[in-house]
Amino acid sequence: MQIKGNTFIVTGGASGLGEATVRELLQRGANVAIFDLNEEGSEELAKSLGPNAFAAGKVDVTSEELVKNAIEKTVQKFGKIAGVINCGGVASAAKMARRGNSKHTMTLEIFEFTIRVNLIGTFNVCRQVAQVMANQDPFNEDGERGVIINTASVAYQDGQAGQTAYSASKGGVASMTLPAARDLAPAGIRVMAIAPGIFETNMTAVMPDRAKQQIIKDAIFPARMGKAPEFSGLACHIIENGMLSGEVIRIDGASRLGKL
Repeated sequence: MQIKGNTFIVTGGASGLGEATVRELLQRGANVAIFDLNEEGSEELAKSLGPNAFAAGKVDVTSEELVKNAIEKTVQKFGKIAGVINCGGVASAAKMARRGNSKHTMTLEIFEFTIRVNLIGTFNVCRQVAQVMANQDPFNEDGERGVIINTASVAYQDGQAGQTAYSASKGGVASMTLPAARDLAPAGIRVMAIAPGIFETNMTAVMPDRAKQQIIKDAIFPARMGKAPEFSGLACHIIENGMLSGEVIRIDGASRLGKL
């Protein structure tokens, strides 16, 4: 899939890995629609990046109607959609149970919210964008009509204490990669997932220094957190490499999360 001149949607595009992906795609000549719950942040970012960036309004990925409206606006603005990179998500941390005071344990409400945003929200966007792409003319001689890239996490394999909800949500994203690719292959749509390790984002900025140092200690090489452009560079390679489908790629410097 060619990036230059084509249109891509990025969820969670107003910050973190999503924002880095928006910037990278624009630098490579794409049109980009920013889907984010932070409407003001999306508009400010799009305005600063120029006419090829489009803020699609307030987009809650768990809402069928808001996602549908944002996709329609994107098609009206740019025409055909070549792909979607799902970076929108939330983090949660709490142990299932503990001796004594249960005040800070995982509640059903937190668990359901995490699953709803990270897994159901991702599926909601995938399903609706895929339906639009499936009815488009192909982009190349392979008959490719689009590419979907979802964001899992290394926590789907290496989940730490307190990450039952987060790991379960990202495990679901990873597990649906191959069946989704098989579902959409007849329509000429590829599906991939990226499982990042610990990256420097707004989400990790609030982590205590002790946790950050533990993560860096367990790193193999390089001995640091990942940087957002390293994620966005991989996303762009997946878009351009037509043989990548149905797989989860870890990007973590060979690190493995400890029990913390």
